[in-house]
This record gives sequence, structure tokens and C-alpha cells, in this order.
Amino acid sequence: MTSDLESVIRDLVVANRILGNENVVDAYGHVSIRHPTNPERYFLSCSRSPELVERDDIIEFHLDGTSVAPQDRPFYIERFIHGATYEMRPDVNAVVHSHAEDVLPFSIAPTPLQPVIHSGAFMGGAVPVWDIADNFGDTNLLVVDMAQGRDLARGLGSAARLVLMRGHGFAAAAPSLLEVVRLSIYLPKNARVQMKAAQLGGFKPLSQGEIANRLEQLRPSAPESYRAWEYWAHRAGCREML
Repeated sequence: MTSDLESVIRDLVVANRILGNENVVDAYGHVSIRHPTNPERYFLSCSRSPELVERDDIIEFHLDGTSVAPQDRPFYIERFIHGATYEMRPDVNAVVHSHAEDVLPFSIAPTPLQPVIHSGAFMGGAVPVWDIADNFGDTNLLVVDMAQGRDLARGLGSAARLVLMRGHGFAAAAPSLLEVVRLSIYLPKNARVQMKAAQLGGFKPLSQGEIANRLEQLRPSAPESYRAWEYWAHRAGCREML
């Protein structure tokens, strides 16, 4: 994975395919990456199922969700999740929005979603929940403009990598595409394990020390991190694109 513009766009296509193949997204959901040299722009596919995304589907956007070049293709309605997150968080370079079913119970129940397995360490800690109704009343639960996107970004806060969206899904943010894909893949797995452990009587979440040690071990530049990216790309049928 490099910072060359074409390589960045290629990796974004691979990320779409990976997230679709790993059932993090289905016909809906999306992943974006900040422009590597212009932080006021980002790349996101046109409105297409992630598993089908190709190079020509990728569009360059301003942070307010308008396209840099005129387009006759439909956009994702919830693209404002991405621009608002980049606007508020200069440390974030990649964003995922997903409706993964396994996390949904934690968006409507009083028990917080917490890292309970070693691969859940990427969550960083208990995941906050954002409720669009708090500031916007009755809506269709979709983030359809920058005001709602910015409110969601405030729910994410200044340091968290995840926020659950009540009755809707989650938004994930990370410094790199690899990290946000990895986080998004392991989040539903962690949710399933936590749910099963709760049914057995309870669970012990990871400590902050355990989380820190795990994150130190698997930095994006670590060989083990690329090994996972290569594996997921192979499973998604796009290993040759790396």
C-alpha cells in the first residue's frame, strides 16, 4: 500500500471488494479515503454495491459532499458521514459506514459494545452510540446532509475510532485504509463473541494495557498487518490488484 494517487484509488477499490466479501457491507454501506495530498478532498465510489466497485466508479469529492468534477452518476446519500468526519478529524484518512447486523443490538441496548477479544483491541475501548433523534427528531435515520454528518462526527469525538448509529449501523474512522478495513472486519466478530459470552453469564473486556500492547504489535507497517490485507484481497478475488 503506497501514497501514489493511482495506488490509493486502487487500494480503495480493493477495500470495497474486501468489505463486501467479508459481509461487513452488502448492497449498502461504503468506504472512502482522504486525498493523499489535498486534505480538503476525499475519494468515494458512486452509488454502487461495494463488492462491484471498479476503478471508474471512484469519484473525488470536496468535504461538503459535492463532486470536484461534474457527474451524471448517483452518489451515496450518506456520503456526508465521510466529509464531516474528515473535516472534524485531521488524524483520520479513511472512513467506513456499515449496517452490519451483529453490531445493531448494541446500538439500541444499554450494554455498551466493548473489546473482549484480542482482535477487538482495534476498537480502542467501549464504543459510543449516536442517536440522530437527539438533535433532529424523527428522521429516516439516514445521514443526508452536512449538519447531520457533523453531529455524527461530534458523536465520534476527538479520538474514538468508532461510533454506533442507533438502529442503523456504525461509522469507523482510522489513520489508514488498512486500519479502517481491519477494524470494520473484526468489529462484528467481537460483537458476536460479546453477545455469546453475555448469554453465558458475563464477559471480561480487554484492559487499556492489553489494548495498547495489541495496537503496538500490529501497526499498519507491520508484516502481520499486510498479511491480513493480502489474505482478504485473495478471498475477495482481487489479489492481483495489490
